[in-house]
Amino acid sequence: MSTTTIRIDDSLKARVAVAAERSGKTSHGFILDAISQTVEQVELSDDFHRVADERWENILATGKTIPWDEMRAYLAARTRGERPRKPQARKLAR
Repeated sequence: MSTTTIRIDDSLKARVAVAAERSGKTSHGFILDAISQTVEQVELSDDFHRVADERWENILATGKTIPWDEMRAYLAARTRGERPRKPQARKLAR
């Protein structure tokens, strides 16, 4: 395990100490958790955007998509516990 030094102003250091104590952690553990959560969020965001870009490229390549009203109805039915048929992607008329 390597060591990294960070510089934070006194007011933030005090806030970290208070928040760490309230959460039952050391300042060190609190900071490590904050860094870990931030890294995970960035990774999830990157993955989300990668998938979105792939799906957009597929729409552009095939011209097929699902109209929002059909997808919205499908999702609403799923949230009600129903098991509707999945809407089919198709080329939309312009």
